[in-house]
Amino acid sequence: MYLSQLKAGGVICRHGEDARLIQGSSTTYDLAMAAIAAGQSLKDFVAGRGFAETVDLNALAASGKLDCPIRHPDPAHMFLTGTGLTHTGSASARDSMHADSAGMSDSMKMFRMGLEGGKPKPGETGVQPEWFYKGTGVNAIAPGEALISPSFALDGGEEPEIAGFYVIDPNGNPVRLGFSLANEFSDHVTEKINYLYLAHSKLRPASFGPEMLIGPMPDHIGGASKILRGGKTVWEKPFLSGENNMSHTIANLEYHHFKYGLFCQPGDLHAHMFGTATLSFADGFKTQEGDVFEVSAPEFGLPLQNPLKIAAEQPLTIKTL
Repeated sequence: MYLSQLKAGGVICRHGEDARLIQGSSTTYDLAMAAIAAGQSLKDFVAGRGFAETVDLNALAASGKLDCPIRHPDPAHMFLTGTGLTHTGSASARDSMHADSAGMSDSMKMFRMGLEGGKPKPGETGVQPEWFYKGTGVNAIAPGEALISPSFALDGGEEPEIAGFYVIDPNGNPVRLGFSLANEFSDHVTEKINYLYLAHSKLRPASFGPEMLIGPMPDHIGGASKILRGGKTVWEKPFLSGENNMSHTIANLEYHHFKYGLFCQPGDLHAHMFGTATLSFADGFKTQEGDVFEVSAPEFGLPLQNPLKIAAEQPLTIKTL
């Protein structure tokens, strides 16, 4: 089962090729919170609501009417975060950015820690991953909308990932809703200057959707990441995800995010990205304004597309009261 959110209000449920509006549901967030209050799984709650008319999901996506699969009504209560160096192919791309003549880079050390302790046995705590913060729901960009690189950025590059969505129940417990495609847009040139600039490089928008898979994340995900320029593909590469291709379990990554009380505040929404091993930047490709990023994987329905836009320079004025 897949859920999609309409910008104008309304939640779409898709089973196979059949996509229908859910009766009496204006947002995925309200639907999820109502399911928690009813003590039901999201699948069962949706089935109980019933369905309205059939919709053409492809046409809605093409016309820009689909939003991120879920949003919080108050963007300040939606957290965008993620983990890196979690995939079995991710070390080579990152190490090429951060290695030095002194030997093993911090990136490679972190990656090896994940290989050795990122998949603990049930009941045990595994090694914590690299973690980063991307902002609030202000930075959550709908499918089809532009990923805007700030004027001061040195680069704007894609990162094809899978994101998990979680709401916090009234008792402070994280509740996993599902997973979607994500483009964890970053500034890799800034990051390459010095690894301590990673935090700066991640403070960029990210895009999610168009569909959220309800249920467990597949163990093997085979997708494609491409960049189109003038309607033609100028860079393309497969990407792999799912635990079979990762050095951490999803449960371990979830634990090391939600172990912080800050992230367990009732009603909050979290979009947490699980990392990637595929970057056009690692291949020496340079993006430019107008390029269109596309992330796709059969397990997640419709592809995620976003054009790259560069913001005009705006002077910063700091006032004193």
